[in-house]
Amino acid sequence: MSGLLDRVRGALVGLKMPRALEALDHTLHRLEQGEITALEAIDTLLSEEYSTRETRWIDVALKTARLVPIKTLEGFDFAFQPSIDRERVAALAQLDFIRRAEVVHFLGPPGTGKSHLATALGVAAVKAGRSVYRATLAELVEALSKAEREGRLIEKIRFYTRASLLIVDEIGYLPITQGGANLFFQLVNARYEKGAMILTSNRGFAEWGEVFGDPVVATALLDRLLHHAVVMHIEGASYRLRGHADLIPEHVRANAPIAPPPPPKRRGRPPKIKNGAASL
Repeated sequence: MSGLLDRVRGALVGLKMPRALEALDHTLHRLEQGEITALEAIDTLLSEEYSTRETRWIDVALKTARLVPIKTLEGFDFAFQPSIDRERVAALAQLDFIRRAEVVHFLGPPGTGKSHLATALGVAAVKAGRSVYRATLAELVEALSKAEREGRLIEKIRFYTRASLLIVDEIGYLPITQGGANLFFQLVNARYEKGAMILTSNRGFAEWGEVFGDPVVATALLDRLLHHAVVMHIEGASYRLRGHADLIPEHVRANAPIAPPPPPKRRGRPPKIKNGAASL
């Protein structure tokens, strides 16, 4: 019996099943006591190992997607932001928008939960087996600019289009040069109707011409980003500053509503990419 047990342990080590090896003695004890059948014992060992591997895989996938620290919808304080339609967010968490290659926009002042909701939906997508990548707009533009200088722009755009869901955070926080705006347009154009996106911004769509330094590029971006889109406006105070409201100037506390999106206008043929630059 001891020799057979040693062979089982050796097999588990060779198959790299550490969690099953760890649970072996306790499972055999339950089997000997008649608490479980032989088939249930096998199922227990395999289930323990599978659960451990799945957890490990999810942890790796979340880090690769740049979704750490992890945010969840369960951890979001909807009571603090009553302007958010909780049922609508729950519907997004079903992830059908990814299958339909739609774009989700979270618009609102800083600290109102835009990034939390975007990250939480990304976490849900990873747990559902979808590939996800998250970056700020500034990070994306910097990476694309570097790739262009090194002659790897097409390769880099392909990298960003492979993910089922691309999350672009913090649109409007830092100025974007016209060249950077053109590069971002190329990425958006490559994902258009092919891959889902979540975008967060503290600026209304009417201000995107200022954000991207070029009203023409901004219009071309909105033409694609609003074609198949879900737009959620968040109004309210900053959650991060909830304990220090008395220290914030009154003109900052007053949250002006973000302007609604202008209807996208299609004029002639869509922009083309020529020699690595967007032709708008």
